[in-house]
Amino acid sequence: MDNQRLIIWALFSFMCILTYQAWNLDIQEKQDKPEQIYEKQDTGPVVSTGLDNNLPAIRSTKDDNNIISAINPEPSTELVTITTDVLELKVNTKGGSIESAILLNYPKSKNNPDDLVELLSVDSNNLGLIQTGLRFLSGEKEANHLAVYTVDSYEYKATGRDELNVPFYWSDDNGVTVEKRIKLTNGSYKIDVEHRVINETNQEWRGASYAQLTRRVNTKERSMFDVESFSFDGPITYNGEKAEKVDPSDLIEDGALEYVSSNGWIGSIEHHFLNAIIPDKQIEQRYQLSANESRVVSNMIGPVEIISPNERKLFSTELFVGPKLQAQMNDIDPNLRLSVDYGFLTVLSQPLFWLLSFVYSFVQNWGLAIISVTAIIKLLFYKLTEKSGHSMAKMRAVAPRLKAIQERYKDNKAEQGRATMELYKREKVNPIAGCVPMLIQMPFFLAFYWVLLESVEMRQASFMFWLTDLSSRDPYFILPLIMGVAMLFQQKLNPPPADPMQAKVMQIMPVMFSAMFAFFPSGLVLYWVTNTLLSILQQWSINKKYGMNMDVPGVSG
Repeated sequence: MDNQRLIIWALFSFMCILTYQAWNLDIQEKQDKPEQIYEKQDTGPVVSTGLDNNLPAIRSTKDDNNIISAINPEPSTELVTITTDVLELKVNTKGGSIESAILLNYPKSKNNPDDLVELLSVDSNNLGLIQTGLRFLSGEKEANHLAVYTVDSYEYKATGRDELNVPFYWSDDNGVTVEKRIKLTNGSYKIDVEHRVINETNQEWRGASYAQLTRRVNTKERSMFDVESFSFDGPITYNGEKAEKVDPSDLIEDGALEYVSSNGWIGSIEHHFLNAIIPDKQIEQRYQLSANESRVVSNMIGPVEIISPNERKLFSTELFVGPKLQAQMNDIDPNLRLSVDYGFLTVLSQPLFWLLSFVYSFVQNWGLAIISVTAIIKLLFYKLTEKSGHSMAKMRAVAPRLKAIQERYKDNKAEQGRATMELYKREKVNPIAGCVPMLIQMPFFLAFYWVLLESVEMRQASFMFWLTDLSSRDPYFILPLIMGVAMLFQQKLNPPPADPMQAKVMQIMPVMFSAMFAFFPSGLVLYWVTNTLLSILQQWSINKKYGMNMDVPGVSG
């Protein structure tokens, strides 16, 4: 097989893979539904009004069909503001629901630092609510997310590293009191929510805790000028074994979905950011996802618990509302890291991210970290690349004789192929050896692509000069142009294709790649430019050692 033809097909396959992944990043095919994780409800598709005050159903231990209706108290609009150095929350006294979460260190764009990312909001265009509460088996007044709580203050601010503890109070007329507490600390995006039930009646209290996340359905159109528009934006679930991104249209078409797990969680992804609810471990929860055209409701409810008279019990739930910082998510639940989707090359992307983070801890610049890791990868494969480069140099040396064979047997392809193979065998030339580095680089390139696209640590990270955001495209297309020029120069160091058509294809390849990479994250282009420049230096050194200027064993100049 001709060396250049193999390179062309490898590049073509590579471009096809990139195109497929870009256009199908958040598409779940209908035939690829979650494997028996969910079971369909019999109620059919969810209608719009059904999600307004959605309450998870509690099931009695005696009667599994006993579904308790919600009691709707008077609404409240009083908000409690809770502020740390990284988060600003607004919690409604109605239900103690979190209905605003602003990330103080994450502007939507570097050009407008005052316009901050808001993951939870009552704005219909960016709707997001986290609601927690208790369902009572008796069917009487209950401390659900529609109940009104009383508070000590309407403003709290964290100081130092101490835990900020914000209390909410509720009680019925029969002697049941609930203390709800929301706990945060500076520097952390973890939110602890506790419900302490105090039973001062002469009867057993029976009930369960629940939590639910309401989020708008993303309607943003994709654009080749906006890398983020191709990222997944929607609900995600973890059933204790694997994470699944759920297409809201499937929920609308097929109806609500359910599963049971003692080690799961639910959440909502917005590219680099995550809202997630993580219940107590080893306690079986019943999960449900519902949707309509404008919103998705994901909820969970635990088993019925019994509190004896004059006893109390604590129900705890952890929330994560913030950027997908893997270190913080790992401290809460290692499986939360699955929300950072590196695709099918996670086995490469995860170590690359770890290596990038390690290097960054020294150089304190993500661009320099990318350059350094590229050099490390190049060094790891140096010997393999050297052998390949040696083969390319020998191919360059025998190129004139290959051309002579083609001219001599231009009317006899069979004889031309036989003579070519004899030349390769006689001169010990392997025409496909030069493709090995290309095939090795492809998975690393794709792994880097996912790391740069999915890791929030790269978001709006500056390099130098005009490159102020390595996760977005080069605003002036300078780096893709440099890449195209470098690829042209690299071609000059390799043997030219004997086939004129192949030669033309190889000539336009740098132009095609420059055009394609023009809209890729600039950090990815930086990696490819660095890799190309290092390859040029290595091939130049190999050519000087084995090429036309020096004798190659068995090959005359």
